[in-house]
Amino acid sequence: MSHYEEVNVRGYEEFEKAVSERQGKTIFAYFSGDKDDEGKSWCPDCVKAEPVVKGELTHLPEGSVFIYCQVGERAYWKDPNNDFKKTLLYYFCHFILFQPQKLVEEKCFKAELVRMMFAED
Repeated sequence: MSHYEEVNVRGYEEFEKAVSERQGKTIFAYFSGDKDDEGKSWCPDCVKAEPVVKGELTHLPEGSVFIYCQVGERAYWKDPNNDFKKTLLYYFCHFILFQPQKLVEEKCFKAELVRMMFAED
């Protein structure tokens, strides 16, 4: 049994619902472009970063939540008025802890930085 909860969502509304249902817990979120039928994201940075992030999940703190969120198709992401860009994200790919810490784009490629996000203070 895992020591953390993993939640997979797609789109802003599902993401917001997942977060609100888990208030009070330590939440980590990883954002990726939608995947095709073969399971590959349209975002090349996400393709590169995802195995690094997922490889470090064993370092998540006990009782925490990991939310994997597909943000949508490329056209939606490019729209400056999409819900994610208006309220939460600007850069892509993106991995955040719901506190002031975050990793953006190529920083998500580095296992040691991802592991530091999971480290308890």
